[in-house]
Amino acid sequence: MDFLNYAFMQRALLAAVLVGITAPAIGIYLVQRRQALMGDGIGHVAMTGVGLGFLLSTSPVWMATAVSVLGAVLMELIRWYGRTRGDIALAMLFYGGMAGGVMLINLAPGGSTANLVSYLFGSLSTVSQSDVTAICELAAFVLLVTLGLRRQLFAVSQDEEFARVTGLPVRALNLLTAVTAAVTVTVAMRVVGLLLVSALMVVPVAAAQQLSRSFTVTFVIAVAIGVVVAVSGTVTSYYQDVPPGATIVLLTIAAFLVLTALAGPLARRRARAAAAAQPAGDPAECAIPVARGAGDEVGV
Repeated sequence: MDFLNYAFMQRALLAAVLVGITAPAIGIYLVQRRQALMGDGIGHVAMTGVGLGFLLSTSPVWMATAVSVLGAVLMELIRWYGRTRGDIALAMLFYGGMAGGVMLINLAPGGSTANLVSYLFGSLSTVSQSDVTAICELAAFVLLVTLGLRRQLFAVSQDEEFARVTGLPVRALNLLTAVTAAVTVTVAMRVVGLLLVSALMVVPVAAAQQLSRSFTVTFVIAVAIGVVVAVSGTVTSYYQDVPPGATIVLLTIAAFLVLTALAGPLARRRARAAAAAQPAGDPAECAIPVARGAGDEVGV
């Protein structure tokens, strides 16, 4: 535990915990909406914000947040109105964001593409106190949205038409989801990196789904996995001198593979338990169906 004696590791661990919580918290809604790669696209756009931050000699985190939010709103507008050429517009937005970031950081005084590396793949030693403050504030916003509006966001993620019929402001909630995803990307970029953050938003959720179909249980398991792999990857990076972002993502994938291997036996055990609980005299077609999970209903 000697790493706790260093201020930079204390900052990195705090940032890792917040990333481990917030990334799966918004990722579960993106997975439900089949927008698993949205975080990756926002990460590309955020590069322009990082470059602009260096060019204007201001905080790259806050500038990346502003540009990411704008990019997320544009992505959502393209999804609404760009029915025929939406994929082309999104591709131009993503690659334009990457190119803009590289160009702007090279135009900055003393800037070079080397300055982008810590933002692209994460870095422990470069997490400053101002970064931690920004991450804490942004993480608070993400948790406020994902927990405070979980019922509404779940309803929209499951069925937009049904949510609209019930009177929910679907477009406003879609925009809020996109903006929250953009904020999460900037929360995670100092630890995981812009190019790898999407994995921490999606893979823990996919791993949790191997064990449960209940929304609430999946949410809790996904966040637990996110925190464990983020902290473990950060500590491993310190001792082994390896990139934290890559380490965290590889640990996340390993967790997914382990839980996938366990899912089969657990499902068979549940099936046997359900069969044993069924009265012997009842025909199969008269059996009482297994109770639905809490997350199978809109009211979560």
